[in-house]
Amino acid sequence: MADITLTELEAAINYWRSVSPAAGEEMKLCSEASALSRPYALMIVGHASSVPLAALDDAARSAWEAYQRRRG
Repeated sequence: MADITLTELEAAINYWRSVSPAAGEEMKLCSEASALSRPYALMIVGHASSVPLAALDDAARSAWEAYQRRRG
């Protein structure tokens, strides 16, 4: 996959939130959801409908790839 849509990124974030819910009084996201939330926010602010996989940083790319493996 060359590009990840906003909807796909949101689904990945929600997946990681369901696997590892936010914790503590501060409701901190797990590392995977946190890593994916950065490009998600940038897409929203920039009115982008997709982002190239290559544009993700290492943490976000790892979280995305692990999500893809887990969902089959």
